[in-house]
Amino acid sequence: MELNERKMKILQAIIKNYLETGEPVGSRTISKYTDLNLSSATIRNEMADLEEMGYILQPHTSAGRIPSDKGYRLYVDNMMLEKEELLKNKEKEVDEMKEFLVEKVDRVETLLQNMAKMLASNTNYATMITAPQAHKNKLKFIQLSQVDKNKMLCVMVLEGNMVKNNIIDVEEEFDNETLLKLNVLLNTSLNGLTLEEINLSIITKMNNQAGKHMELVKRILDMVATVISEEDDMEVYTSGATNIFKYPELSDGSNASRLLGALEEKSELTHLLNRSNDESNDIQVYIGEETTVQNMNDCSVITTTYELEDGVRGTIGIIGPKRMDYEKVVKTLKNVKEQLGSVYSKKSIEQDDK
Repeated sequence: MELNERKMKILQAIIKNYLETGEPVGSRTISKYTDLNLSSATIRNEMADLEEMGYILQPHTSAGRIPSDKGYRLYVDNMMLEKEELLKNKEKEVDEMKEFLVEKVDRVETLLQNMAKMLASNTNYATMITAPQAHKNKLKFIQLSQVDKNKMLCVMVLEGNMVKNNIIDVEEEFDNETLLKLNVLLNTSLNGLTLEEINLSIITKMNNQAGKHMELVKRILDMVATVISEEDDMEVYTSGATNIFKYPELSDGSNASRLLGALEEKSELTHLLNRSNDESNDIQVYIGEETTVQNMNDCSVITTTYELEDGVRGTIGIIGPKRMDYEKVVKTLKNVKEQLGSVYSKKSIEQDDK
């Protein structure tokens, strides 16, 4: 069975009407909604075909139809292709967003908390934002210093200015000249490298140059490898969880309770956001079961990745009913991603000027 132009127009009309009203859509409504000039009987036949093809379904309590996950997916994919230029347009909402974000904010954490609240308010959906993390971490700087006779402090600064401190037990006290030589060796050999780039050749050369301190250098290299590869507990900023009560299909007692539990527990959603971060820097749309999050089969999640500087990024997720306003959410995420990057760059320049 072919999804021809007429069927496509009827499907789009069903989806748009359902997005606006949240009520199952009948053939009479579609006959007034489209420019096809078709009878209700003809539209019913086409709707029966669309149902057989899996694009719409009929709730047991109504003669009307609602979109299936497959129907939403077709709508979203077409929207993403056809509306790309439209999504670049700036609206009043975007200007207000920029003003909100560029208020005096001293910490990235505060900026992300504010952004989560603003997105939840603007979209009327739930929002989750992961704190920025470095991907393919590079070692920017390493510093050894003697704490006391048997302890040494190793400070490592990673890409994104993340600082890791480690105490090393040593059997001797190092003089300043030896510490300087070790620091020079470590920094000239390792600075700017990812874990994958610290190869056997580099390690062998460092061990040879370290001489009698070779064992200490080996321990530091193991420490560097652990720090670069480890995953910190991810901070997640949320807002707007109670917005789900605004949508009847999500607000009945059992559904709402399970969904709130998923939003509060966060672990599965965090996994989804991480998956989005790994997949692409662009917009990702997950509909119903595509989210793979338990208790969220009646929801859609739209995500995008933001980047504060090279390799340091996080993910923004908007969670709502499957009949969410996809165009508005996609446009909002595209613009807030752009504004967040520019705001952070501006703050970095201002800090450098000081």
